[in-house]
Amino acid sequence: MRLVLPEPAAARARAVADGSQPPVALQPAATVVLLRDGPDGLQAYLQQRHSSLRFAAGMHAFPGGRVDPADADLPASLWVPPGPGLWARRFGAPAAQAAAHGSAVVREVFEETGLLLAHAGPARHQPSWPDEADRLALSEQRVTLPDLLTGHGLWLDPADLVGWSRWLTPRFERRRFDTWFFVAALPAGADPRVATGESYGGRWVAVTDAVEQGAAGRLPMLPPTWWTLRELAAACDVAAALAHPPPMRTYTAGWVRRGEQVELVLPDDPAYPGEDPREGT
Repeated sequence: MRLVLPEPAAARARAVADGSQPPVALQPAATVVLLRDGPDGLQAYLQQRHSSLRFAAGMHAFPGGRVDPADADLPASLWVPPGPGLWARRFGAPAAQAAAHGSAVVREVFEETGLLLAHAGPARHQPSWPDEADRLALSEQRVTLPDLLTGHGLWLDPADLVGWSRWLTPRFERRRFDTWFFVAALPAGADPRVATGESYGGRWVAVTDAVEQGAAGRLPMLPPTWWTLRELAAACDVAAALAHPPPMRTYTAGWVRRGEQVELVLPDDPAYPGEDPREGT
């Protein structure tokens, strides 16, 4: 799969390639593919981002976002043992970094969909479940995720989120992210929705259909989204997807020049540059 870059993205790519424009720094981010079993096979939840956004405008994407400094503040008492070391081993990263990414994706999913990937904790009082007022308070930074979990007697279980892959935004983009991709089963009885102004039209799509529509340009999405869905299409159901993640890899969408035209290339293309050891460490 190759995508022809429009101008001025192609101009930026040429400038980065010849060294006249330095790339911007990567920002940490995390996203999660919510999965469920449907009548048409394995399904994934996608939201379409508004066309006015600075990054991935109009694209279909998974819930998630940037890792904030406060995401590193979740105390050990709010993790189901053995804690985020499970993700640290999977991503080959320090435990503190893994904890921050895991906290960020749980926070972002709650803010964007109203779905909180948490469990009743070992607190002595009866646990309760956050409501829309809690979601707004977290989104507006009037409460923190630790406050929310503690107040409702909940904690996070890293086993709920399977580390899948890691993607670096290409060097020519104006905003760049080092994004950890997770995969999770939709909790029983849960129903995600579009809860913020960043996206609209959230829907469940059969993974195989999404791959086909994405390749044909009928379902706009960034290369990492399409590639992840293509990997998931090999699974017959949610249980199989969670039990058999691919070997952990760090990807970046590469590009090749054909005169003045610039084309993005994905990992199955012979021109793919491979992992970049200089970034994302």
